[in-house]
Amino acid sequence: MDKRRFLFVSLSGLIGDIAWQILKEGHDVRYYIEAEKERDIADGFVPKSKDWEKDAKWSDIVVFDDTLGQGAKAQALRAAGKPVIGGTPYADRLEDDRSFGQEELKSAGVSIIPYEDFDSFEPAIEFVKKNPDRYVIKPSGEAQNVKRRLFVGEEEDGEDVIRMLEAYKKAFSDEIKVFQLQRRINGVEVAVGAFFNGKKFVTPVNINFEHKKLFPGEVGPPTGEMGTAMFWSEPNLLFNRTLLKMESKLAEEGYVGYIDLNCIVNNNGIYPLEFTSRFGYPTISIQQEGMLTPISDFFWELATGVEPKWRTRSGFQIGIRIVVPPFPFDDDATFESFSKNNAIVFKKPVTEGIHIEDVKVVNGQWLIAGTSGVVLVVVGTGQTMKQAQAQVYSRTKNILIPNMYYRTDIGDRWAEDSDKLHNWAICAEVPACCLLQHCRAALVQSVFRECKRQQEHHSGANCQHPIRINVRQCGCLRLEP
Repeated sequence: MDKRRFLFVSLSGLIGDIAWQILKEGHDVRYYIEAEKERDIADGFVPKSKDWEKDAKWSDIVVFDDTLGQGAKAQALRAAGKPVIGGTPYADRLEDDRSFGQEELKSAGVSIIPYEDFDSFEPAIEFVKKNPDRYVIKPSGEAQNVKRRLFVGEEEDGEDVIRMLEAYKKAFSDEIKVFQLQRRINGVEVAVGAFFNGKKFVTPVNINFEHKKLFPGEVGPPTGEMGTAMFWSEPNLLFNRTLLKMESKLAEEGYVGYIDLNCIVNNNGIYPLEFTSRFGYPTISIQQEGMLTPISDFFWELATGVEPKWRTRSGFQIGIRIVVPPFPFDDDATFESFSKNNAIVFKKPVTEGIHIEDVKVVNGQWLIAGTSGVVLVVVGTGQTMKQAQAQVYSRTKNILIPNMYYRTDIGDRWAEDSDKLHNWAICAEVPACCLLQHCRAALVQSVFRECKRQQEHHSGANCQHPIRINVRQCGCLRLEP
């Protein structure tokens, strides 16, 4: 292994877990956090940087963990010849400006959900009154990072959205400068993401299911994320009809990193919701557990533009967030009283599958750091979703933190969602555990179609070419003529 120097640059301390992992893989690491209140995050886990621009000269590779202007910094370093994982101003805008992201998808030939942009609340209220329907209120710009401002309407006449807009007008006119009203579509919420090496997407792709509400059953305030279930897949219909259509534009930009597109899918089609043009959190920590290749090697190959020689696990991964008060709200007094510097204790000295978020080490003891109340990500893996679920919750029971809470249902939706996705043919490659009940019919149909194709290719001659069936390591069935 070639030992390399990794510099991680963060606005608010999001990427500490991956910095720690790469340090454990034997590389030199420095970690810069811009937000002063978050700078104790990962203390004791990784060496810190006080001046990232100075340390960029020391580094072999620089990793940026966010949008909000970080893309311009990444692009400048990349132009100077430094291997960089990070965005561009264009890629930042895909996420930070929701409407721009939607229009870019539309330009690429992707169907989008009807929406309207507003810069004040009164016109939005009038719009809903004239066009009654179910809508989602989505703040844009920095306000979109306050996830609890997102509101999903339930009433078909839009009256709940009108009431919420009137409340926002009174309380948040200074905070929410621009927002979007998007028509609500029913279906399965699923995201497709992939890594990009500056030239093209590198496969496999990642299919993931976020759980954004605070309480089980998708109840309570939006949090950003409470847990994610995922699996790796070769390119499928969901990827081909959405992200893949952005490949030429991302190549033109020289984008390097991970990009994700959250969607609603139903029997009528695929409807993209929004981009995440950076690592997802806690997505990247869960993905790291799903990689057989060291993530340091993968990052280096990605940043230097070569074809990564990486392997991923078959089956499923589930990650759950363990949080403390005041999450998901911002309340410094509550955090200071109930959570700051609280001890994180393991009943047994086993930390396998444990990933840090706002944590530090003092005299060998893990303590809560930062200000958000997001503490740990616990990850489980398995050949089935049930196995991954059993492992992640078994690992969670080993953790003691005062006032900790987490969702107990991450992965439960898969039983129903997987059947819907199969019936709608959204994922051309479906994990093997979900194919069992459909395997015979799918195989017969596939062989029939392949025979017909070969007969047509050979002008109806008696075809002697064998048809090879390959059940891939990732648990997916496909034909290889």
